Amino acid sequence: MDYNCKTLAELYQNALLNHVLPFWETYSLDWEHGGYFTCLDRSGQVYDTDKFIWLQNRQVWTFSMLCNQLEKRESWLGIAKNGADFLAQHGRDAEGNWYFALTREGQPLIEPYNIFSDCFAAMAFSQYALAAGADWAKDVALQAYNNVLRRQDNPKGKYNKTHPGTRPMKSLAVPMILANLTLEMAWLLPSETLENVLASTVKEVMTDFLDQERGLMYENVTPNGSHIDCFEGRLINPGHGIEAMWFIMDIASRKNDTDTINQAVDVVLNILNFAWDNEHGGLYYFMDAEGHPPQQLEWDQKLWWVHLESLVALAMGYRLTGRDSCWQWYQKMHDYTWSHFADPEGGEWFGYLNRRGEVLLNLKGGKWKGCFHVPRALYLCWQQFAALS
Repeated sequence: MDYNCKTLAELYQNALLNHVLPFWETYSLDWEHGGYFTCLDRSGQVYDTDKFIWLQNRQVWTFSMLCNQLEKRESWLGIAKNGADFLAQHGRDAEGNWYFALTREGQPLIEPYNIFSDCFAAMAFSQYALAAGADWAKDVALQAYNNVLRRQDNPKGKYNKTHPGTRPMKSLAVPMILANLTLEMAWLLPSETLENVLASTVKEVMTDFLDQERGLMYENVTPNGSHIDCFEGRLINPGHGIEAMWFIMDIASRKNDTDTINQAVDVVLNILNFAWDNEHGGLYYFMDAEGHPPQQLEWDQKLWWVHLESLVALAMGYRLTGRDSCWQWYQKMHDYTWSHFADPEGGEWFGYLNRRGEVLLNLKGGKWKGCFHVPRALYLCWQQFAALS
């Protein structure tokens, strides 16, 4: 592999525009009922027609973002509109909370049991409002964003299964996604709200969830940021920690905050050293901080998004700091990721490998994998290496 920044930029650009987006443009559009099919096998055949709100909103976001960042293609805008119209009509309950899943026609299947559907709705409609010049979409985005702010301290609300008060915990997923979401919403938010939420989420992630001694990002901590000796309290989710760190870099780079950028890069490198499988290569999906057996039976699988987010974090870290350790790790991660997940024959990327790196599920989309992590990472890596060329 020629690790030349110009060559890498071209590789990512070509993969995005000629291999990944055409797969979703060809196979995922439900022009009859609106929205998208995400359960697609390797060849693009639909094997389930249920519509998962996370993935519907993420695809609206992807095509809207590309309209805003690359070019206002009518076909891309049409694809975004097909999802946005369907979601605006069917995606929320009477109180304005976003469902988790719908039937193909848009009937509710799974209740709004956490705030991540609302997060992705806010992201999607913010970008769509910008791409389409649609004022109504701004209102949808802001309503979803305010839902997230209102529910951030109790993200599952009445759907929470845990007994209150016995072992209170908070999850990294909430502040990390709120940080990224707020940056996405920057053009719609009052500057005071923007700066306050960014500052508080960055502080929470880098203070409460970061173990300063080990330099690792914990998935769950007590409300005051201390550790708990239980399955959830010892959980390390390498992909989440690394993704959170490029969110932090992105925010810190707005103010040339080199200290925070370098701290985030340090955490990325620590997680990679902790989570890399020295026998088979790749990053573990879940780990126990103390080396105990994780409760997740899929802990040793190798997942597409974990490796793609690592490529983004390493490319961004290298662009912002020039640190050789980022470049060395980038090359190692690149070799593994491109040789195991990319599918030059069928388009798009495989999502799920076993520990040995063999394809475990021969699919391109499902209940959790849609048109988001692959195109976003390809776009962001393209931009990082183009800036370095």
